[in-house]
Amino acid sequence: MHQARDDPRTGLILVGFSPPQPLAAIARDLGWPGPILTDQERVLYRRLRVGRAPLWRVYSPGTLAAHAAESLRGHRPARPVEDTRQLGADAIMIDGIVRQLWRPRTPNDRPAAAEVIAATRAWLS
Repeated sequence: MHQARDDPRTGLILVGFSPPQPLAAIARDLGWPGPILTDQERVLYRRLRVGRAPLWRVYSPGTLAAHAAESLRGHRPARPVEDTRQLGADAIMIDGIVRQLWRPRTPNDRPAAAEVIAATRAWLS
């Protein structure tokens, strides 16, 4: 597990539902520093009750406007090859127990890293 710089009791793990090689490529593109786990059957997603977003939340007017703005700047969005409706989640797990879980309502509804770090410190103190 990748250890956080300021507290050796913490670490980061990326979990995705892509096959191993595409997930590793995503992690490289993101500059992910830690281990990655693939959950192609989405067992963890089901156990954490992390579902799929309805189309209107994934392709909202705001999302479509952002894609249009990118297109005007010459950036063409990549054609999706995965389930664009599958939501992710962020969790704090201590001693094998999920202590805090953020389930987003939309793909962009994720907590700021500072919020997760602050909550982790509070759990560990």
